[in-house]
Amino acid sequence: MGDLVHQAMVWVLPVVIAITIHEAAHGWMARRLGDDTAYLMGRVSFNPLRHIDPVGTILLPGILILVSSPVVFGYAKPVPVNFRRLRNPKRDMVWVAAAGPGINLILAFLSAGLLHLVGFLPTPIADVAFANLLNSLVINVALAVFNMLPLPPLDGGRVLVGLLPHPLDSRLARVERHGMHILIALLMLPPLIGYQLGVDLNFIAWLLGPPVEVIVRLIAAIAGVGL
Repeated sequence: MGDLVHQAMVWVLPVVIAITIHEAAHGWMARRLGDDTAYLMGRVSFNPLRHIDPVGTILLPGILILVSSPVVFGYAKPVPVNFRRLRNPKRDMVWVAAAGPGINLILAFLSAGLLHLVGFLPTPIADVAFANLLNSLVINVALAVFNMLPLPPLDGGRVLVGLLPHPLDSRLARVERHGMHILIALLMLPPLIGYQLGVDLNFIAWLLGPPVEVIVRLIAAIAGVGL
């Protein structure tokens, strides 16, 4: 129980902040570019309760943790954006989608920079603060990289839709209605099958692990933090 409480203390806050600000950034950028749908629905907010999906943010990850799943997956409520209300829908779609991963990279830099202040805190608090900031650095980079996978409804998929010429853009956009099901299948089925076979088939981790590690170390180096 003590270990579980400690894990919650150093992981829950960074995850909640990363997801909350990621979603709020989409709505903020959409409003700047002409669509205030998310703003009117209260989604341009730092209140995590406005972004939590009961199933995707709480129930699904909780069940996966309880059954000792080899992969834990969750998601927040997507921010509503009416792309037709944007001043330049095709171009502005790219900026709205990129705002989420972009703010996560900014948070990663901020977390790395704040590590310099940990030494001024009392030892018990410093240990928790260090773990929170280090986890925040990794979580924000991982969230940015994951969301830039070129599959709608992930941000990378929407960026790609905005950049592709017609008719390739509309063909990729049609994938979005099935995108979440495809994503969940890719995230969960190979690792679960591999777990039963005693083989590591988590190819999403293979794909994302190296760039996440490189970016984390680059940010840490720029911030002057040794990892």
